[in-house]
Amino acid sequence: MNPASKAPARAPLVGVRILDLTRLLPGPLATQHLADYGAEVIKVEDTGAGDYARSMGAMGGETSWFYQLVNRNKRSLRLDLKQEAGRELFLRLVEGADVVVEGFRPGVMERLGLGYTTLAERNPRVVLCSISGYGQTGPYALRAGHDINYLGYAGVLDQIGCAGGAPALSNLQIGDLLGGTMGAVMGILVALFDARRSGHGREVDVSMTDASFAHMIFPLAEVLAHGGVRPRGEDLLSGGVPCYGVYETADGRYMAVGALEEKFWVLMCTTLGRADLIPGHLATGEEGARVRAELAAIFRGRSQREWVAVFDAVDCCVTPVLRLEESLRDPQLRARGMVVEANGLCHAGPAVRLGGMPEMPAAPAPARAGADTDAILEALGVDAGERARLRGAGVI
Repeated sequence: MNPASKAPARAPLVGVRILDLTRLLPGPLATQHLADYGAEVIKVEDTGAGDYARSMGAMGGETSWFYQLVNRNKRSLRLDLKQEAGRELFLRLVEGADVVVEGFRPGVMERLGLGYTTLAERNPRVVLCSISGYGQTGPYALRAGHDINYLGYAGVLDQIGCAGGAPALSNLQIGDLLGGTMGAVMGILVALFDARRSGHGREVDVSMTDASFAHMIFPLAEVLAHGGVRPRGEDLLSGGVPCYGVYETADGRYMAVGALEEKFWVLMCTTLGRADLIPGHLATGEEGARVRAELAAIFRGRSQREWVAVFDAVDCCVTPVLRLEESLRDPQLRARGMVVEANGLCHAGPAVRLGGMPEMPAAPAPARAGADTDAILEALGVDAGERARLRGAGVI
């Protein structure tokens, strides 16, 4: 038996404390990912609006569904960092923290008197992760932006969409999530690993534009080979060949055909009873258009449910395009524990499976800003009288 199998289950980030100053989506989801693996996350909110994601979109009780989906397993502390007493309390928390995460525009932390140098003076091991649209340096650093803007600059948006059409938009925010969330998680873990070895933390500069640009692998290969990208909707993965694309069904739904490898394409064509289409696997131009049209006519002949019944028994990368409410019922996602129902909320499970992880009950997002202020400050040694004084001064 593998000796590792006898080891007790444990969450790998237990003992890591993160002070989270971020709002909205990229930062809160990054720290939620880390909390899912055992990190203690203290959500530090200002004494005004706090994280205004609480009231954005459809409400699920006192707070929005959006807010609840990206803030589980955290505690909330209210602090006015514009007051000296608030900054001092924060710095006392930094002394016992491993990571600080912020998503302000570049320069705000320095203006608050909480730049990396100040934090490191209190705790040389602390990691400061700063998430921004364009990074802490460069001519665009201080510009406002959203996912659509970052993708526009990174060359991503230009490549999304159908041939002859405008760039398409998605509500899976590639820049915010691939860039801001997962970029932050990667940067924090890398810096934290080194801090544990060396005793010294460092700054982590996460640019949502940079991280989106860094993953443009296929388009960059086209630039290197031909001096420019192919027109939108005309390359291998965006509709340029018949074997990779979406095809409408009789009921207005779609099937995803991903038969890139020849063996899958041959099996698909054989299953459809159209061996004559096999030579059109990677056809482009007029021949590619003809083969795509033939396939489109075939798929429009049956409903999505009927095609699923056909291709569930054939391993050739032809699958349904599900709506999210259907994905929540999908047996594969269910079997993987990706659909979690806890505290009256249906949400996605941890994104990565780790061996030896214990069962981690999901604690709901803090119901109100500062819900844990007294408990956190009491553990810091701030007694009830002092907390009352600080509250009266608007510091907490």
